[in-house]
Amino acid sequence: MTQDRDTKLLHIGSAAFDPSTDCAPVNTPPVRTSTVRFKNLKALDDVLARRASGEPTVTYGIAGLQTHRALEEVFMTLENGSYCVLSASGLASIHLVFMAILKSGDHVLISDNVYGPVRNLNETLLKKLGIEATFFSPAHDDLASLLRPNTRMLYLESPGSLLMEMLDLPALTATAKVHGITVAVDNTWGTYLYEPLTLGADISIIAGTKYVSGHSDLLLGAVVTNSDSTAKQIHQMQYALGNSVSADDVWLALRGVKTLSVRLQAHARHAAEVSAYLAQHPKVSRIYDPAWPEDPGHSIWQRDCVGANGLISVSLKCSPEQAKPFVDRLQLFGIGFSWGGFESLVQWVNPVVLKNHRYWTEDDRALIRLHIGLEQPADLIADLGQALSILPDPV
Repeated sequence: MTQDRDTKLLHIGSAAFDPSTDCAPVNTPPVRTSTVRFKNLKALDDVLARRASGEPTVTYGIAGLQTHRALEEVFMTLENGSYCVLSASGLASIHLVFMAILKSGDHVLISDNVYGPVRNLNETLLKKLGIEATFFSPAHDDLASLLRPNTRMLYLESPGSLLMEMLDLPALTATAKVHGITVAVDNTWGTYLYEPLTLGADISIIAGTKYVSGHSDLLLGAVVTNSDSTAKQIHQMQYALGNSVSADDVWLALRGVKTLSVRLQAHARHAAEVSAYLAQHPKVSRIYDPAWPEDPGHSIWQRDCVGANGLISVSLKCSPEQAKPFVDRLQLFGIGFSWGGFESLVQWVNPVVLKNHRYWTEDDRALIRLHIGLEQPADLIADLGQALSILPDPV
């Protein structure tokens, strides 16, 4: 029987009935273990052989047990993938992919709109390993002209961090495929909404810390692929790095995914109301959100995505320094770097960071990133209004 994705997500991880009592809890309890026992040496040999082929079998607690397998199935369902590895955070998943795919002497192309710590990863690790990275603008640069004989991976984020720049992923992946280059995409914004693997990517990376969790109470990442050979590379590197995830954090993520669909709908609805208010405000310059009709990436978003969420950015008609009192005055928006939880958050974006994004053209203005939470939109709008009132009138 074919099931709707939402229905399937609700039932992944349901506990099996105890054959002696015919009873079961609704959800599989967190299975915590460091040591795995084997019935005999034949059973051990069988598991080792399956692991060597890339199958996520368990020989030690690092790989987890039933709770972890259930969450892996969740991510495969969300991403339309066939293989998943969990990591301790979204950034740990990014690190895992770079280490699994690249080696000394390789070259990687990275879109300039990526999550900021990727640049730090390049400076602190890739360069030391002899891996060369080139950051490029998908909107301005010709991808084919940047490829080298040793280019092994194209790393993208769509929509991009801070400015929500929507990339034409099918076009970019088509160019990479001609040259046999692995394409990895950070799909944290697009969790549930966007399928990079369906659009041509080889690897999709998700920070489950955000919307899968939904409650700002865990750190978790996932890597999903459909390629057997890529899966084997990722699995071998995961074990080599000793990358593991707490069973309790996995259980919390399984809890969060049960309400993912309805939460995203509410976040998107609230963000649309807030954006409509901000768009007509005289002290607001622009809304950065592909779901917003006036955003340059709106048509690509309509083509490739099935919905939106609560993360938007807003440029103000004032300098970055002048925007700091606005941030401090907000009462319902907590100041924080993360997003995807039930609560509203605000981030003052350092203009130094924006110099790395060629999509950004408002150098004299402040950029504020907002995560629109599950509070009533009218209350959030009132809070934004009182904070905007202290900004200087635009010249």
